[in-house]
Amino acid sequence: MSGPKDPGKRPLSVTLVAVVLVLTACFDAIVAYGLIEGRVVGLGRVVDSAALAADANAEATFDVLGWVFVAMAVAQVVLAVLVARGHNGARLVVTLVIAARQAYSWVLLAQFDGQALQGAISLALSALILFLLWNRAASAYFERGHENAVGREAGNPFTDTTRSAGSLVFDFIARLTVIGVTIVITPGVTVTNSISLVLVVVAIVVAGWLLRPVFVRIASLFGWAGAVLLALFANAAVIGLAFYLTPGIEVDGFLSVLVASWIYGFAMAVLTWLFSINSQDYLTVHAVRMSSAGRRRGRRRGHRGEADAGAPEGADGIPGVVFVQLDGVPAPLLANEIRAGNLPTISSWVRSGSHTWTEWRARVPSTTPVSQAGLLHGTNHGIPAFRWWDRAAGRLLVANRPADAAVIEARLSDGRGLLADDGVSISNLFSGDASTSLLTMSGLRQRSTGLGPSSSYAAFFTHPAGLARALVMTCGEMVKEVFQSRRQARRGVEPRIDRSGSYVALRAVTNVLLRDLNVALVVEAMMRGSRAIYVDFVDYDEIAHHAGVSRPESLASLYGLDDVVRSLHAVAAAGVTPRPYHFVLVSDHGQSQGATFRQRYGLTLEELVRQHLSGGASVAAATEEVEAYGPVNVLIGQLAGQESVTGRLTRRALGARDVANATGPSAKGPGAVDGLTEVSTGTSAGVATSTKPSRAASEPAAERSSEPKVERPSEPAGERPTEPAAEPPDLVVVGSGNLGGIWFAREPERLLVEDIEERHPGLLTALASHEGIAFVVVMAPTGPVAIGPDGSTDLGTGLVRGVDPLAQFDADARRDFDRVARFDDAPDIYVNSLYDPVLDEVAAFEELVGCHGGVGGWQTRPLLVHPKEWPIDPDLVGPDGRIRGADQVHVQLVRWLERLGHRTDLAAVAAVGDPTSEPDGIPQG
Repeated sequence: MSGPKDPGKRPLSVTLVAVVLVLTACFDAIVAYGLIEGRVVGLGRVVDSAALAADANAEATFDVLGWVFVAMAVAQVVLAVLVARGHNGARLVVTLVIAARQAYSWVLLAQFDGQALQGAISLALSALILFLLWNRAASAYFERGHENAVGREAGNPFTDTTRSAGSLVFDFIARLTVIGVTIVITPGVTVTNSISLVLVVVAIVVAGWLLRPVFVRIASLFGWAGAVLLALFANAAVIGLAFYLTPGIEVDGFLSVLVASWIYGFAMAVLTWLFSINSQDYLTVHAVRMSSAGRRRGRRRGHRGEADAGAPEGADGIPGVVFVQLDGVPAPLLANEIRAGNLPTISSWVRSGSHTWTEWRARVPSTTPVSQAGLLHGTNHGIPAFRWWDRAAGRLLVANRPADAAVIEARLSDGRGLLADDGVSISNLFSGDASTSLLTMSGLRQRSTGLGPSSSYAAFFTHPAGLARALVMTCGEMVKEVFQSRRQARRGVEPRIDRSGSYVALRAVTNVLLRDLNVALVVEAMMRGSRAIYVDFVDYDEIAHHAGVSRPESLASLYGLDDVVRSLHAVAAAGVTPRPYHFVLVSDHGQSQGATFRQRYGLTLEELVRQHLSGGASVAAATEEVEAYGPVNVLIGQLAGQESVTGRLTRRALGARDVANATGPSAKGPGAVDGLTEVSTGTSAGVATSTKPSRAASEPAAERSSEPKVERPSEPAGERPTEPAAEPPDLVVVGSGNLGGIWFAREPERLLVEDIEERHPGLLTALASHEGIAFVVVMAPTGPVAIGPDGSTDLGTGLVRGVDPLAQFDADARRDFDRVARFDDAPDIYVNSLYDPVLDEVAAFEELVGCHGGVGGWQTRPLLVHPKEWPIDPDLVGPDGRIRGADQVHVQLVRWLERLGHRTDLAAVAAVGDPTSEPDGIPQG
């Protein structure tokens, strides 16, 4: 707990506060003397020792209180020293203590008796001390001494064995104070003499040291259930053993020990948090310590010849790279926040010249599975939407359904993904061919891996502060969401959606638990010396979907991610990792805002389609939000997939439900068809199957594409998420943001425009002319065509008849839809919502105020922040100065890794065509 090395000249006000703290410590010492000697002095009362002698329990209690006051006196002396040296944590503690005393002073003032004067004096003194602590000169003094917690720990490095004497003394005093207060307020726990207090503190430290390896071993054997149970009861075991070993401590039973352990753990968590720069730093520091301990244990196992002796220690000298995906953050928003200075870490990188940033173009569909498949595997061919009807399988594929993600990755992976060289994939949809996949959707097919080699993370959750922090911040996030949603409604903010129900808990999970989990796992991977680490933080994306793209709560989540990046960068800068690390930030897409289609027109896309069908055709839809449930399903799937007590309990609780798809609208339930909601049911048995050469007409154009045809491997046994329905609906309607897809599910091939018109006359006209729809895309004999209310555009040639429906969109829109409309599983009808260029708004077909999937607005404008010395290769940049497509960004990322010395054992990446002509091989029109 050392202060800054060169704090500068100390202001007089800070010196006065330090003197007051010393004087207060002297007063507490006098009170302690009176308590221990039998005369309780203070607060206007004196208790005769003779009266106390008759009650041994009361005498013991006052002995305890006396030693508590001794500890408080010593603590205030330490605080005085820390304040004098400019320690900002000490200033925060003093401020909180003064705030508590002010509350007591107001109580005294409210009594209007003889103690009112005492309350008034105390209130005035408290206000004076606060002014002395927080005036401009004092603030400059304390802020000048700021050092991040990771940097301070780096000198140790991140271990408890070489901590300074001052830190050890303060730690002992804090424990002595907390355990004294715990014993006083916990029913059923008593102490018979004051020496026992000192002994029990020593016993707690020893018991914790003895039991820590046992806890980690239990967590490893029992999985997540073991970690959670240890988080609740491990401290009780430590406290109970300490009480048992310490003479003079009497306990009535286990319940008293449990209550005492929770009180002690919570109080120690608060103290530990107060003396770090912020909670994120504390989390990072503790994760580094646990990872360091894991590495030491691994080396010891290696010396004994045991297996799994730890990952490479980075002795090759090759720098590593941490890729941080800021899910859904648009490049224009980043530019605004950098200019405003609201992102201190990223802004400092750009302003200092260490990093620069650029914008790239996300292809349609502008969704996470499309972009992340391109970023991690170099191709996203065959992914027509976030969820789609797979014609060959006869069922709905949902990219964030773990079993489906495994199928998609199997179709795309060539074994040479971005993370193929000693990489770690954390909280992604796909693995990038990483050797270690943690909380990765597609990785759940490897049932035995669970969370992977993360014993340090199990140790983190057994730490009392870890549980207390997670519980407090999760509850706080839920309360904050309720308040912010009601504030939106009260202020009449438009557009907005309802933010009640399960989203309140989902936000808390993604913005607290998953964020902390990701940070801990990234730190562990860095401490293991992994070469490439790719992690996805969904915080901003999740909140922006429900609150809005640039609303205060969405921006606050982005600021929190900036702080996460700062903490991770501090770990690398501290020099404690086996190899140095560079940082690259990337988003997979942007977001566009607007009132939903249903809010604007009083009906959903599937209801509009149903109104214009003939013959009583049945319609099933998947337009409810599904993206937010993915991380939760991953956690549940990780639990259920483990061969441990955790796995068995989770599988038993889920019953017949799909363990990898337990929550959300894509979960199978009554009345649902493979995650689809039945919109209407009719007798459509007479609908004929098309015999026209629907696909043949598009074959020559498809052959011109430079993208390879991806063969579909058969799905592994036991990994098929659901059996296809015996008889699928006639039509399946799916929403991916403001991009809709309509499949004729009973047709083996995609229908041509005349086939659709023959079966359902007027359907295409009704859709294309609706004021909430900008255009639809269908397949004509000559190739894909975009149809609007007053004209059409041949997407392959650019030929326009009438009014161009794509006129208000950039040129990439035509090329993107021409490309994606040729996929085997592309919908029979693509539907892109309206775009208001004045408000820059779209209309989502899901009930989300912020969305992405089609074109219009910021949704196709993601970002890339990278070291300035790593240039963007000119052959990857199009005429507009941007890289176009996640697959091209992948090429750039791979080249950067190769220039660092990575991937030497992998085959060279194939040459990239000239992007100025067209990377798809489709000629520009």
